[in-house]
Amino acid sequence: MLSLLAKHSSIFLIIAAVAGFIFPQASAALFPYLPYVLFCLMLFTLLGMQQKVLVGLLAKAWVWGYAFLHAAVLTLISCTIASLLDASSSMLLAISAVTATGSLFATPAIVRSVGLAPLEAMAMTIATTLLMPVVLYINLMLFQENAFSLDLVSYLQRLLIFIVGPMMFSALVYNLVPHDTLHRIHSKLSQVTIILVFSFPFGLIGPFRSIFDDSLLSAINYFLIGLALCALFFVAGFLVYWRTDKNMALIAAITSANRNVLLTYTVAGSYLGPDFLIIMGALQLPTYTLPLFVRWLNGKLCEPQTEESSA
Repeated sequence: MLSLLAKHSSIFLIIAAVAGFIFPQASAALFPYLPYVLFCLMLFTLLGMQQKVLVGLLAKAWVWGYAFLHAAVLTLISCTIASLLDASSSMLLAISAVTATGSLFATPAIVRSVGLAPLEAMAMTIATTLLMPVVLYINLMLFQENAFSLDLVSYLQRLLIFIVGPMMFSALVYNLVPHDTLHRIHSKLSQVTIILVFSFPFGLIGPFRSIFDDSLLSAINYFLIGLALCALFFVAGFLVYWRTDKNMALIAAITSANRNVLLTYTVAGSYLGPDFLIIMGALQLPTYTLPLFVRWLNGKLCEPQTEESSA
């Protein structure tokens, strides 16, 4: 059963988002438990990685160059477009907060689920998370009209719990457990990790259902904004790394489009304005449709290589 769910995870991610929309009360009930799911997800994903290699990647300039693109450059692009389209100050604030947001902690598991290597995605996720409060603070200075403050204590606690803790535990396990045994365990855990990801589209889409019940026209508007942001992030990541490597382009595209909006909301809360929670919900369906699209796109990109090798 686990292997079947993991094999078709791209479809089940979409189903989870739709189910959360149909059952908003169940979505709201799951929402408080998402941090616990997130911890298990990070721990299980990191167990299969050599922490020395991961730390080595974090020391490389290109990882931080990606993080700058992910947050600062895309903030400039998205907010410029929104301003030209005469977006409200509240919407500009919400968009700037989304673009400052680091990549979703579930990204490496999603990257693995579509057949790509998760190590680079993990390094990029950690780098964007570390850069997030700096860019978010600058964005709030530019777009928040009232006084604000960031809950950096909560942010540091989450860094320790969701990144530093699992990395240290994974390094300990990697050194103590025989590698053959660890490989067998992780092959099973990798199926569990992608299933844990199902809880995020299900648990985060609830606020969007609320605006849908109030006004269909407003809901369509928010959905189109979420779709446009997701598409912009994906295309930007893909195009920047296209000439470097096709797989790297796909990894960058997924990492760029996946946004840990829950962490941003935890750090800044009400300072993000009324539109942020709705955009957070509106992003779920387009975000979790991407793995299915990436599977298709990856197959298309590999077709010419297959033909050349057979020739």
